[in-house]
Order: sequence, then C-alpha cells, then structure tokens
Amino acid sequence: MWWARTSLRTKLFLSYLAVVLIVVVTVFIVMSVFAPDFFGASMHSMMSGSGGAGMGGMGGHENGNSDVVSTNLDAAFRQAVTQGLLLSASLATVAALALSFIVARQIANPVRRMLTATRRIGSGHYAERVSVPPANAGDDLGQLAASFNDMASALEKTERRRVELIGDVAHELRTPIATLTGYLEGLLDGVVEPSPETWARLHTESSRLRRIVDDLQELSRAEARQIPIRAARVPPAAIINVACDRVAAEYAEKGLELRIAALTGLPDVMADQDRAAQALTNLLTNALRYTPAPGSVDVSVAREGDMLAFRVRDTGVGIAPENLPRVFERFYRVEKSRARALGGSGIGLTITKALVEAMHGSIRAESAGLGRGSVFTFTLPIAN
Repeated sequence: MWWARTSLRTKLFLSYLAVVLIVVVTVFIVMSVFAPDFFGASMHSMMSGSGGAGMGGMGGHENGNSDVVSTNLDAAFRQAVTQGLLLSASLATVAALALSFIVARQIANPVRRMLTATRRIGSGHYAERVSVPPANAGDDLGQLAASFNDMASALEKTERRRVELIGDVAHELRTPIATLTGYLEGLLDGVVEPSPETWARLHTESSRLRRIVDDLQELSRAEARQIPIRAARVPPAAIINVACDRVAAEYAEKGLELRIAALTGLPDVMADQDRAAQALTNLLTNALRYTPAPGSVDVSVAREGDMLAFRVRDTGVGIAPENLPRVFERFYRVEKSRARALGGSGIGLTITKALVEAMHGSIRAESAGLGRGSVFTFTLPIAN
C-alpha cells in the first residue's frame, strides 16, 4: 500500500491538505444544498410576518415598498448565509477532528510503544522489542522502530557478551591462581619440596597470569580504539620477517616447518609496522598451537584489488563450518580444553581483528573442516 511507504513528512502534509479540502468541500456543499432552503425559509417567514403586503401592495407606495423588500431580502440573505456557515463549520470541524484523531493516533501510538520499550530496556529487559504497524512500515516511524529494534538487539548481544566475558575472565584467572595457591600452600606445609622444578612451575603460572592480564588490557585498548596507529609505507617483507623471527624458535622446538613464499614484486602497504607484525605474530602463534607435528605453516602475500592480503595456511586441526563465524569472538575456542592446555588466553584472534581493522583492513578465517587445516587472511591497504 502506497500509504505505508510514504514518509512521515508527506503524511503530515497530506493530512493537513485533507483537512483544508474537507473544510472547503463541506462549506461548498452546505452552501449549495442548504443555503437556498435557508433563504427561502427566511423569505417565507418575513412574508408571512408582513401579511403579504411586502410584495403585493406596491401601488401607491412603490418607493417605500421597494425599500422594505430590499431590507427583507438583505436580512433573509444574511440569515441564510449565517445558518449555512454555522452548519458547514460544524460539519467541517467534526470531519477535521476525526481525521486529525486518526493521523495523531498513527503517529502517537508507535512513539508511545517505543517510550515504554525504552523504559523497559533501561531497567534491564534487553529482550524488549517494538512492533511496526503495517500503516507505518515504510515511513519514518517504521524505520525508527526498526532501528530501535536493531539497537535493542545490539544491546542484548552486548549484555550477553559482557556476562560471558565476566565468566570467562573469572575462569581464566582461576586456573593459574589455583595452581599458585596450591603450590604455595604445599611449600608452607612442607608437602612440596622447594626444588627448581617447583620454582619453574610457579614462574610458569605467574607468567601465564601476567599474560592474561596483559592480553585483557590490550584487548580493552584495541576495542576502544585507543591503540595509537602510526601508519607509514611498509614493505610486506619487513612485516613477515619480523613476525617469523619471533616464532622461529618455537616452531623449531615443536618440529613444525615454517615456510615463506616469495615476496618479490609486491607493493608497499600503508600500515603501522609494529602493529601489523603483532597481528601476523598472533596468527602464527595460533597456527603453532593448533598444528600437530609433523606439520607445516605457509606464509604468503597476494594482491587483492587495492589491498594486500597476508595469508597464514596451516595443516592443523581445522575448524568446523559452524565455528568459523565465531573464531574472532573474545574467549571463544573451538576446543576449549585443548586450547587451555596449550596456554592460549582465547583473545589473541580478537586482538588481531581489532588491530587490522584499526589499520583499515579486514580479516577472515577459512577451513575445509576438522582435520583439514585452516587459513587466516588479513588485508592492509596498498600505499599510493
């Protein structure tokens, strides 16, 4: 229906125009239909009151009778017009009020529903939504209602993630704290010997705890867009070499082969070299954790339009299709028990995504399925 697709401004204009037209048409109809009857009735009343002399006794008093007739006609006309205007004004007012009430209800009801929903969301009911009447489906109020529902959905999703984040952070911190507490209590009670192995275990757990706190701080800064990005022309080889040098020893220790494709003939990218190397390092570390030996990880760079794509392909455990959309969420793990055993905090990919997007790039994950490896790709803009 065209009315449902009309903007609110147009609806208001058309409603005002309809009120004016109703008034004009009502006045015209009433004056055309009823005014002659009013005039005839008035004339009949005046003629009856004067005993018929007003029109029939003109013989010797022509001038005087003409004045009387003129006065009577004028009075009858005025009375007829007055009655017609009063009736037309009454009918026009009723019609205008009825139309105004209908239009006002169409405008006020959605606003009132949104006001009620806003108050409920403010009190913590994030599942609240407003319905969009068919008459407002395509106008500004309908779009406002749809935007309101989108906002409510985003708030509900944010609140759910906040609750999940609190639980995940508590779980992540509980494990190293429990380990440290157990060892320290054993040392105090004399159950655990203060051997080099014990001190190494305490150092490992304290380092893990510090790493979790540092990652949380980095994640908070990244998602709040508070990490300074110093963009400059950077050769892609510089980013890859720095990242690969950081993880080379760990790859060699685990027995994984780290292979780098040819990097010749590639344009520079506009990025922060340290942050880009950090993002690539996170992807290489993630591939290291989830690729069993013997295996390999390939790093390559290719041009994609006006972007340069950095790709990390591994022969690891792979990712199920239903898990691909969530791999960049905070604390989300495809295999939670395995990831915790490997020491991952669960937010490295989230930080990587925030860093890449802060440099005006994008990131994606691909996998053919479990046991078939995975591919992580992020893009950076090519420097002009």
